[in-house]
Amino acid sequence: MTSPIYVAIDTPDMDKARAIAKAVARHAGGIKLGLEFFNHNGRAGVMELADLGLPVFLDLKLHDIPNTVAKAIQALSPLTPAVLTIHASGGRAMMEDAKAAAPLGTKVVGVTMLTSLDESDLAATGVKGSPHDHVERLAALAKEAGLDGIVCSGNEVAAARKAWRDGFFVVPGIRPADASVGDQKRVMTPRSAMDAGASILVIGRPITQAEDPADAVRAISATL
Repeated sequence: MTSPIYVAIDTPDMDKARAIAKAVARHAGGIKLGLEFFNHNGRAGVMELADLGLPVFLDLKLHDIPNTVAKAIQALSPLTPAVLTIHASGGRAMMEDAKAAAPLGTKVVGVTMLTSLDESDLAATGVKGSPHDHVERLAALAKEAGLDGIVCSGNEVAAARKAWRDGFFVVPGIRPADASVGDQKRVMTPRSAMDAGASILVIGRPITQAEDPADAVRAISATL
């Protein structure tokens, strides 16, 4: 069975990124590469790590007018990431165009609410209601737009799964019980998130900052 753990490699340093990817290759389900890595290393860097054989989750969180997002996704060619993120708050037309522009083998998922935010942060941006309400609204919109799934915290994934049985649910903000929360606000343990309905778990610092990243992945996998 393929591991649901995608290791978040958030560094611009290619040598460090390659070392982490090689260390976890036998135990993780894939690697997540975000803006920090992509802005420094670009498509060539993503392709270099993809050559190691692990599925790549390209976490660019695209958010712009529909045409621009579609053209940006087309410009990633010949990359075929396993998963690609856009912001669900970009609206239905943007999500539809993003999915249409993506390679056939890529799951396009909508980011609903960052795990570094809570209800007070929503209120500060003029969004009323709880994180649960906000995620539920955007999940419904993403489903209508034809996306493959969403990104949400473990706190909302059970309700999202109930409303979208065949959706693909990416859950970041994952912290083992003994790990530091860091800059995250809405967190959950790996086992709890899987039990709640997560499809894949995105885990960064508890693995990448461990003395032995491979051992860290194995230890987390044992809890699943």
